[in-house]
Amino acid sequence: MAASAEKVADTVIVGSYVEMETEGKPKSVKSKLSKFFWDGGSAYDAWFSCASISDVAQVLLTLPYSFSQLGMLSGILFQLFYGLLGSWTAYLISSLYVEYRTRKEREKVDFRNHVIQWFEVLDGLLGKHWRNVGLAFNCTFLLFGSVIQLIACASNIYYINDNLDKRTWTYIFGACCATTVFIPSFHNYRVWSFLGLVMTTYTAWYLTIASFLHGQVEGVKHSGPTKLVLYFTGATNILYTFGGHAVTVEIMHAMWKPQKFKAIYLYATLYVLTLTLPSASAVYWAFGDMLLNHSNAFSLLPKSPFRDMAVILMLIHQFITFGFACTPLYFVWEKAIGMHECKACAREQQRDCLWSSPSALAHIFTYKSAAARENAVERPPRFLGGWIGSYTINVFVVVWVFVVGFGFGGWASITNFVHQIDTFGLFTKCYQCLSTTTHGLQHNFSSCSNPPPSPHRP
Repeated sequence: MAASAEKVADTVIVGSYVEMETEGKPKSVKSKLSKFFWDGGSAYDAWFSCASISDVAQVLLTLPYSFSQLGMLSGILFQLFYGLLGSWTAYLISSLYVEYRTRKEREKVDFRNHVIQWFEVLDGLLGKHWRNVGLAFNCTFLLFGSVIQLIACASNIYYINDNLDKRTWTYIFGACCATTVFIPSFHNYRVWSFLGLVMTTYTAWYLTIASFLHGQVEGVKHSGPTKLVLYFTGATNILYTFGGHAVTVEIMHAMWKPQKFKAIYLYATLYVLTLTLPSASAVYWAFGDMLLNHSNAFSLLPKSPFRDMAVILMLIHQFITFGFACTPLYFVWEKAIGMHECKACAREQQRDCLWSSPSALAHIFTYKSAAARENAVERPPRFLGGWIGSYTINVFVVVWVFVVGFGFGGWASITNFVHQIDTFGLFTKCYQCLSTTTHGLQHNFSSCSNPPPSPHRP
């Protein structure tokens, strides 16, 4: 009986998406080209999206800094552990999404002009209180994530042009990134996702190769970890790399066959590890403890056309990441003003982070009753121990993330934040900028992690 229900559910979901995929196929060459570059919904599109915007863009440049705080062994182990944890979270979100969507489609709900978001999944499965918490959490995280991308853009462009301070560069990139409001949905990120992956790949291998070619600095030391606060600061940064699932549901909803998402996210994580592990290890091997005072890997590598190219590509990638972070916020706004499902409206002119622990809690409460487990659309895999194994893993995830992630990680982050304010002030015009410089890598740094100004600057 359960197997029969699962088969029916699968047919309902896939059938709905096939209709969406085949409806209104373009006939002209222009329309076909537009569809090829613009309209994405395949498993490949989802893989490009997950691999290119999985919070690894700017974090790729700070992972060597995390290695200097954690040490080589802990840095590698935390990446592997949090990569696995992130994949498990994606599996939970995917299962809950399919459960919610199947229930709604059995009630004849049509999602052709509606993008399902995480807070709606929580609302449908667990009620309005979970919805409100999920909505507040996701919107807050995405808002801060968008701001971080703007700050990161300003920090990176300062490596090429220091004629403007970082605050001014932030304003400029804020205006540029605001144009993402004209991208209607995640279906329309096909070419951007592909380019984002290419850019991340280039930057990661540039860091790796440039570090090996540079070689180890004289007297290099690898003494980490040395302080508990630094250790958990580095661990939290890696958690952010793999533990954020801000747009997971939206990417899944843009797929023609969202049931494939679980494997796609795992493959994307494995690919990301081929970028982050070599680059972070190589930079830390070359510069060691110097990274404790240089949180951005670009600051230690000598200026060259290859480095400038990496900086430019990262700027474009951060524009894409900003769009991915803001698009769910656009959807929330559209729904708030009643414009989201208006097919004839220019929605883009009116114009979710999920960490592992909330996902595990949602999965536990959704399937806490025997009836819910019996009628579940998707059951936990047998090789993980079925429902018992799933619950065991989820309890471990909840405890780990709250204790290590939110507890020790939050303490380390706040401690570091207070230290930065005491050192540089609040809302400084040019955060961690340099006042003096000499030739090459021998800089008289007035801060701990900033790019040197151009040689002609005093």
